[in-house]
Amino acid sequence: MVDTVFSLGGDLPVRRLGFGTGGLVGPGYWGPRGDREQARALLRTAVERGVGLIDTADNYGPDLAEELIAEALYPYADGLVIATKGGVVRTGPDEWHVAGRPEQLRAACEASLRRLRVDRIDLYQLHRFDPALPEAEQLGVLAQLRAEGKIRHIGLDSVSADQLALALESEPVASVQNAFHLLDRSAAPLLALCEAEGIAFLPYYPLGSGALTRDGSAALAAVAAAHGAGPGQIALAWLLHRSPVLCPTPGTGSPVHLAENLDAAAIELSPAELALLDALAA
Repeated sequence: MVDTVFSLGGDLPVRRLGFGTGGLVGPGYWGPRGDREQARALLRTAVERGVGLIDTADNYGPDLAEELIAEALYPYADGLVIATKGGVVRTGPDEWHVAGRPEQLRAACEASLRRLRVDRIDLYQLHRFDPALPEAEQLGVLAQLRAEGKIRHIGLDSVSADQLALALESEPVASVQNAFHLLDRSAAPLLALCEAEGIAFLPYYPLGSGALTRDGSAALAAVAAAHGAGPGQIALAWLLHRSPVLCPTPGTGSPVHLAENLDAAAIELSPAELALLDALAA
């Protein structure tokens, strides 16, 4: 049986299948998506279903996703981990600008603290390394924020295995976020390093931005049919089987899709099915 719990940072046990909040905001991660109360209700349902890890970012909306989390869930249940990100600013739909100067990162973290209504963020992830600045300088700001008690654990988004290895020489890193799913395993070297170091790997786009549910292969469809499940559920189950450090946080704005995603944790894939799915990336 697949272990469904991971100890984030070595001291925060969470269910490995979490919830991402990108689907709660509008297209291009900009503005609201639908009714605000529906979004709050979906967050509450996720926690009621046992979700212990909610992944968000200050630029989803921007600001909106963090505000919705606080409106829906504060005061937070014991054991609920809110992971957010900083280091990118937005000027419009799908417009992203890296902002890694020390004063920018500090201001972003402190703004997230206010929106989330907390004194300390459990997992604060650098959304991107700013190529215009030394990586050590950006890590140093996060280390200072941790020393001040404003963040508990540091995470990194969109990094290479070499970048993670270098970061680990100076600071403990609790998580990474990179693309990884059935059809994209280019981050396999990064995953291997995470396994060796006990670092959580939060794969973004775990359903391939919908490609795995829209255009699933015959092999994926066959495995799904054998379990009476949808292809997206099998794709999530595969991630949980693939590595004990993979902690997918699929996002959705639909209660039906939320239930389907969370039900994937109960799917047990046989060795033959895993071999069939593993071959899809060949």
